[in-house]
Amino acid sequence: MQTFKIKDEFIKLGQALKAAGLVQTGVEAKFAVQDGLVKVNGKTELQRGKKLVPGDVVEFDGQTLKIE
Repeated sequence: MQTFKIKDEFIKLGQALKAAGLVQTGVEAKFAVQDGLVKVNGKTELQRGKKLVPGDVVEFDGQTLKIE
């Protein structure tokens, strides 16, 4: 499990995927989310702008990212 520390109170899902290196571009993040390939806290998330807060867990492409 990879951890990602945020500086503000939240980070958007698309930004987190890109910043953590799970996708290369924002466009790739957009399509991954739209295609239902990303889970947040165990549930499929279809909103790229979903606000993630510390404690949230993102799953994508066999990788897990915990927001801190």
